[in-house]
Amino acid sequence: MALNVEDLDLEHRRAPVRSKGGAVEWVYWDRGTAHLLPRLLRLPDDSARTHGPLFLSERRPVPARRPGPGDICPHTGRARLGYDRARVLLEKYAGLDLHQLRHRAATHLGEAEIPLQLIMGLTRHQNPRTAMRHVKPGAEAIAKVTEVLAPRRRTH
Repeated sequence: MALNVEDLDLEHRRAPVRSKGGAVEWVYWDRGTAHLLPRLLRLPDDSARTHGPLFLSERRPVPARRPGPGDICPHTGRARLGYDRARVLLEKYAGLDLHQLRHRAATHLGEAEIPLQLIMGLTRHQNPRTAMRHVKPGAEAIAKVTEVLAPRRRTH
């Protein structure tokens, strides 16, 4: 939620984020997101936002609850979308839990036999045990492993 428009590297489909320890890490997005981002940046006059928060709330903040200047879009006056509101919207319109998306991505990658180090890089987990909690193999993956363990068939 803390991404800013000016930090987006649209050409390379990435943006820097600060981890809990303060280190700069990169988040990446795919073609689908790259296709939708211009819609998110478009202003009513068909120009594009060039700086300010990427994700915006639906309304302008009231004076009593006005956030800091870095959390207000200079083009629209709308405030940065908060995590709690994003969670509510995702649940309401997609029936998904925001944190569940992270788990689901790790599970899909594990089933695709992506190495744990790469899954950790994507989910930004530092500890392999934490990342492995989210990698839950499905029935097909278990069946595939079972085949590897089966004795070889005799050929004569």
